[in-house]
Amino acid sequence: MSADAPSPAPSPARRAAQAVDALRHGWPLTFDDGPTLLPVETAIASEARAPQMLISAARAATLKLANQREAAVPHSPVLIRGGDPFDLREALPIADPALDLGNPLKGPFRAEPLEWEDAARAAMELARIAGILPAFMVDPDGAGEAHRLIASDIAHYTDAGALRVVTRARLPVSASEDATIIAFRSPADTREHVALVIGRQNGDREPLVRLHSECLTGDILGSLKCDCGPQLDAALHAMAAHAREDGGWGALLYLRQEGRGIGLINKLRAYRLQDQGFDTVDANTRLGLPDEARDFPTAARMLELMGARNIRLMTNNPKKVEALEAAGITVSERVAHQLPDNPHNARYLSTKRDRHGHLLI
Repeated sequence: MSADAPSPAPSPARRAAQAVDALRHGWPLTFDDGPTLLPVETAIASEARAPQMLISAARAATLKLANQREAAVPHSPVLIRGGDPFDLREALPIADPALDLGNPLKGPFRAEPLEWEDAARAAMELARIAGILPAFMVDPDGAGEAHRLIASDIAHYTDAGALRVVTRARLPVSASEDATIIAFRSPADTREHVALVIGRQNGDREPLVRLHSECLTGDILGSLKCDCGPQLDAALHAMAAHAREDGGWGALLYLRQEGRGIGLINKLRAYRLQDQGFDTVDANTRLGLPDEARDFPTAARMLELMGARNIRLMTNNPKKVEALEAAGITVSERVAHQLPDNPHNARYLSTKRDRHGHLLI
């Protein structure tokens, strides 16, 4: 290629990855099939002003817009306009429910027709992946140079088919000295997932599998607000017993999707709302985020790369079984995996049962 030849256009996956990075830095995005959007939470353009904002339908419901048609569908994006253009000082309390008590008087706002819904949905999904609040100023003045992308780029970024095995190594753990860790990575996604294999991997035997989404507070800090840490430990010991007593093997897939896919910071925001009396589902709703955003196709791809297309799955969640089977994995048995509650997580577990459909007694 000559020095004067134009550089090749970036791939869709690269544009989406750069968009996630831009949102974390507070830089605007501009869509070929939509407007320029400035993330409210991280924006560094302090003088920016915009005639409209993009928020989620769940957040719109909190702001009393749910009776309007455009705000009636859960998790769909909603375009709102106030009496005057929004600046960042006014926009942040609209985006962040933690500021509701200190800013009770907002609006009036009205929901407006959204003619670029694909771009709006892509922006909301990119915000979730970036771990920021799903709220944007629309076509703001003074936002600075924007990163350009297409709404369909998001599909290339989240394509589980790009996942590959990067390396593996022996890793003795307290539950079993006979364990191997396998690392997986995608060229588009910065998250690195791992599988811990307990026992001797055997393609003729169905493994005992546990999908475990990353939980810093529970797995590492010993939080009592959830059951993640005890579930992780119990799963590894169950796999070790299966390998020792039955000659089988197990695989714990450790997936980098904190907070059921909303990220660590947003999970902690949800904890703060739980302290105000909301359950886990309603806390996520007030944040404008889905209560379930985990990436089960990635888990299916990990199992496929390990040669484990038929498994026994340790879970209390029938939707995990459905999601894996929809992605091509056969689940021959659901193995119950319930542990005792404690005074701090009893409501969390009852919400799992009553609102998420977990099979808990």
